[in-house]
Amino acid sequence: MDNTELSLSTPVPVSPAQMPAPATADVLAPHPSLASHPSLGSYPSKDPFGRGRRGSSAGLRGRIGSAVAAVVALVAKFFAAIKGAVLLLPKMKVLTTAGTAFVSVAAYSLFWGWTFALGFVVLLFVHEMGHVLQLRREGIKASAPMFIPFMGALITAKSLGENALAEARVGLAGPILGTLGAGVCLAIGEATNSDMFRALAYVGFFLNLFNLLPVVPLDGGRAMAAMAPWMWFLGFGALVAMLFAFPNPILLIIVLFGGMETWRRWQQRKTRSLEQAAYYRVAPRNRLLVAAVYIGLIALLVAGMEGTHILSSGGHSFGSL
Repeated sequence: MDNTELSLSTPVPVSPAQMPAPATADVLAPHPSLASHPSLGSYPSKDPFGRGRRGSSAGLRGRIGSAVAAVVALVAKFFAAIKGAVLLLPKMKVLTTAGTAFVSVAAYSLFWGWTFALGFVVLLFVHEMGHVLQLRREGIKASAPMFIPFMGALITAKSLGENALAEARVGLAGPILGTLGAGVCLAIGEATNSDMFRALAYVGFFLNLFNLLPVVPLDGGRAMAAMAPWMWFLGFGALVAMLFAFPNPILLIIVLFGGMETWRRWQQRKTRSLEQAAYYRVAPRNRLLVAAVYIGLIALLVAGMEGTHILSSGGHSFGSL
């Protein structure tokens, strides 16, 4: 699953000079002139309002206030020191991609073996690069892919294009390139008689087919923005049915995000603003073209899964392939 609309915000560190001055012991202690006030007699530390001695309490509160102020100043200095590193993180795209890919391979290796896990992460990368390349063709800057173990991968971009047709192109670009990647695995598997590559092809076909479910934020939902936005509700219903049939936490997260995103998009459409009308205005010819690509991809992926299906019953593990 990918989410091309995701935006990450970095908290701006506050320097010590920008922070309000902390309370000190001088604020809590009696004023120096009170020591010589005639009404205090021989008790210079007595409260002038007759509430008794408070010197020890004021001193303790003052020390606590000073300690808290010191800790706050230290934390502020720490964030100021790492500010430069934080600002450099968006520029470290290759390192971020490689690091999250390594973590994902390690996680998947626990179940499938490292060779299959590596191939699976490569297939995810190919799928996400389809989105990245199309976003760049649309003139939109996109981040490099980032991997989340057991959730897939994602990219970030400020938008998906100027209109629903551009959004559909970006959405379908991932499954198109991902299907080609799975096809390469199938070709290698047939050429070398490798069940591992056939299994990778099967998983790749399934991955891209699942992403074509007609619900945002999946790729099929992006295509529906240009075809028939009402299909979002049908796709969401299919997701809910899958959750009941195959309950698992990952699918539950997708259902939650899908429900929120579907509701948000539909509420925006209900405003009937000129901006919304312009965004979803797609020429009939382009609508048919998107539908042809969408349906064609589904047919191709189903055929690919049928041709590469490998029985995994009896405790079969991809690690032994």
